[in-house]
Amino acid sequence: MKKSLFLLMMALLPMAALAQSDDFGVWTSIGVDKKISKKVSVGVEAELRTRDELSTVDRWSFGVDAAYKFSKQLKLSAGYALLHDPNVERISYYDADDDLVLEQEVEVGDAKKRGEFAVTRHRFNVSLTGDVNLGGFNVSLRERWQYTYRPEVTVDERWDYYDEAWDGKTHSYRGKGKNVLRSRLKVEYKFKPIRLTPFVSAELFNAWDVQKVRYAVGTEWKINKQNALEVAYRYQNVRNDDTDFEPNRHILGIAYSYKF
Repeated sequence: MKKSLFLLMMALLPMAALAQSDDFGVWTSIGVDKKISKKVSVGVEAELRTRDELSTVDRWSFGVDAAYKFSKQLKLSAGYALLHDPNVERISYYDADDDLVLEQEVEVGDAKKRGEFAVTRHRFNVSLTGDVNLGGFNVSLRERWQYTYRPEVTVDERWDYYDEAWDGKTHSYRGKGKNVLRSRLKVEYKFKPIRLTPFVSAELFNAWDVQKVRYAVGTEWKINKQNALEVAYRYQNVRNDDTDFEPNRHILGIAYSYKF
């Protein structure tokens, strides 16, 4: 137990070292879960995320999932989510073969053109979660395979940074699929008299290499048998994510859930 807590706290240390953030957003969600039997449950969830210091809607989503408990310590789940991103930007950059680089008008790596569009993505996932109770603490490890598909998108024009004007030309962004393995280690402790369950966690997003790490600390408040509220602080550190183009971000998470 002491070893698991030590490793998790070491993973969370970067949070304390980060004095500034690239961005700040709030993630809010509402979920409903229905227990079909002792081993089977289903659920739905709606979520809204903001970014750019709360000024922009990052995405909204609606998802469904189902879970099967093999035992108290092992659970299998699968789900689907429809993700809508209303404010997407894609920026291209000059490379060594561009004419303006050869003419020494711009340098390699300078911003070239920016496309703006809205897109709807489809996400599927399968998760296996194991947990163990140790001295009042619950330690869990979740391994999740996630596949996200973005259909092809065409924009009427893009902003040209060199001409400082819209180019008036249509441009298509090809459809793209992405596989990610998400590994999350979580430690929580239940204070039954006051119905609070504080937790800390660290999650790795791996697509051949670690693309981002998400750290979290928060608590769940079980209002009664059916209702619960979770409040958490998260820090998302992007390492090598060339698909979503996300910045590092501080996040306030607020989630309400109802079970019946």
